[in-house]
Amino acid sequence: MAEPEVRITSGAPEDGGDVDMQGGDDVEIAETGAADAPGEDDEETIESEKPSPRATFVDYLKSPIITLTIGSSGAQTKLTAHQALLITSPYFASAIAPDSANPNTTIELAREDLDATSAVLEYLYTGEYFPHKLSSASLQSDPSIPATDNTGDQLLKHAKVYTLAEKLGMPQLRTLAHSKIHLVNSNAVAELAYARYVYSHTSKEDTTIRKPVASFWGQRSHVLRHETEGTFREMCIQFPEFGFDVLSFVLDVEEKREERKRKSTAAEEVGTASTRKRARG
Repeated sequence: MAEPEVRITSGAPEDGGDVDMQGGDDVEIAETGAADAPGEDDEETIESEKPSPRATFVDYLKSPIITLTIGSSGAQTKLTAHQALLITSPYFASAIAPDSANPNTTIELAREDLDATSAVLEYLYTGEYFPHKLSSASLQSDPSIPATDNTGDQLLKHAKVYTLAEKLGMPQLRTLAHSKIHLVNSNAVAELAYARYVYSHTSKEDTTIRKPVASFWGQRSHVLRHETEGTFREMCIQFPEFGFDVLSFVLDVEEKREERKRKSTAAEEVGTASTRKRARG
């Protein structure tokens, strides 16, 4: 049983006895006992605060195997991957439903690109995909492809990974793919093929990838449109948003140039007026 609580209070006694010379605030000696012992709620709190065990790579490899079917009938390819890695993607987690009574073990990706899907799996297992991004702000060399992308294949590889990462809910992979796009050396034909893919596979709200495309063509369209042999015009007709974005960029640049010119002229006029001598009367 707990001892009774004892309260020692400073101040004058009621019966006129000795005055406590210590003064100060009330000092309470709280009773201790069973009331202060950890209860079930406290134990649950302590238990919930324990860090969850770290998932090891072995844990991933011990998880069920999921089959991914890429492509449509007649040109299908089956790939396999471990469930624990796949469900880090919200899209795959929803498709597999690992906590349900009957989790799915097969996923159909009929419209997805095989190389892009392979890159996603490589990223899930290793944290990168080929060609790797180097510390020198360049891409890992690949002797099997030309140094300059003349067709758009290299640009499209990363663009397809970008759009697939967007679909799968993998923002870090999306960012990585976008950064690799800007490290590819390419010509006008390749850039136009890339622009066509971007404007046919992304929404107009996705300024992350669309704005740099419009900026690129806005700065160079007066030269590059001659190198594309009329396909630039076809691109503008096929994708009016592309033509509008490029035109908006050009007009914005011209507007800023005129604004700087006006400010410069105004500053010169103020300087001239301040140095002009007053006529003597």
